[in-house]
Amino acid sequence: MSEASAFRTLDDADVANKRVLVRVDLNVPVDNGKVTDDTRIQAVLPTIREISEKGGKVILLAHFGRPKGEDPTLSLAPIAGEVASRLGKPVAFAPATIGPVAEAAVAKLQPGDVLLLENTRFDKREEKNDSDFVAALAGLGDLYVNDAFATAHRAHASTEGLAHKLPAYAGRCMQEEIEALAKALEKPERPVLAVVGGAKVSSKLELLGNLVAKVDILVIGGGMANTFLAAQGKDVGKSLCEHDLAGTAREILEKAKAAGCEVVLPVDALAATEFKANAPHRVASVDDIKADEMMLDAGPASAANVVAKLKTARTVVWNGPFGAFELPPFDTATVAVAKAAAELTDAGKLLSVAGGGDTVAALNHAGVADHFTYVSTAGGAFLEWLEGKALPGVEALRR
Repeated sequence: MSEASAFRTLDDADVANKRVLVRVDLNVPVDNGKVTDDTRIQAVLPTIREISEKGGKVILLAHFGRPKGEDPTLSLAPIAGEVASRLGKPVAFAPATIGPVAEAAVAKLQPGDVLLLENTRFDKREEKNDSDFVAALAGLGDLYVNDAFATAHRAHASTEGLAHKLPAYAGRCMQEEIEALAKALEKPERPVLAVVGGAKVSSKLELLGNLVAKVDILVIGGGMANTFLAAQGKDVGKSLCEHDLAGTAREILEKAKAAGCEVVLPVDALAATEFKANAPHRVASVDDIKADEMMLDAGPASAANVVAKLKTARTVVWNGPFGAFELPPFDTATVAVAKAAAELTDAGKLLSVAGGGDTVAALNHAGVADHFTYVSTAGGAFLEWLEGKALPGVEALRR
């Protein structure tokens, strides 16, 4: 993926009096009919407002959950009201995605009006990128705007197919994401430091392989660090560890060495015999883990080491926590490093980009998400971008 200037954006679009199909990410957590986290709604408001204020007729396309056909419990109807309250203007809802009901709702729109169509995934042709379904959707609009980076790694009808049927543009949220990611890995200020944490090496093999060739310092944390320590012959006790991937871990370390990428692993850990909040624990060297112990967080020397490395960097890309951050005190290293990255960002010394579900939750937990340069709400798309893969929904917006 190249820089944002390679993509068509709203700056290139004349939306006045046009029917504008806008793919948004409204797959938000809901409890008893109430949205519990509106981050994704807030992210798409600037695009909706801009098109509306310029006299476009805004037709929102979105999915919700993973329905197998029509499912009233996964209707977007309640979300229309949530969007309207944050937008400060009415949002109409059509209980259909295509067909006469959707067509009638679109026909009623005046310039500046906003309409949300029903869950695109109620039609099984959406995920198959079926040409008839794409044509039916395209018939509802004059222009297409994709503002849902989180779904850009999927070649679905509403995320990729439409971009080949109608004049297509990146929305402001999508544009911001592309620009932030380009700055972080395509033409970054060096040194670049990547933090990769989380439970398993197996889920991030491609990511690690891509990053060692692109970054100057690779910090490995979380459960996956245990696999690397075990590969170096250390006894990790009962810690989460993929012993069968020891050979792969050694290959990644060799690849990093050949590329001149420094790999930083924990030197100490918070070790406990139970996986639960406030379990009795001790700070132990990674060379001194007992048979019945688990490493549940990086230790203070490890956290201090990462913070020292951060101070030498100009760019940081972060995906995954250092430990079981949901369970105190095993959030200590993640919080310490996150706060250090936030302070360096605030001081103008670091460009910081983070993404992935656990990562966003960890940064919110540390109270620093707003202090990072950019935090992506995308999980799979962010990870695939870090892996160096082309994202169909983004590629379709190239000039």
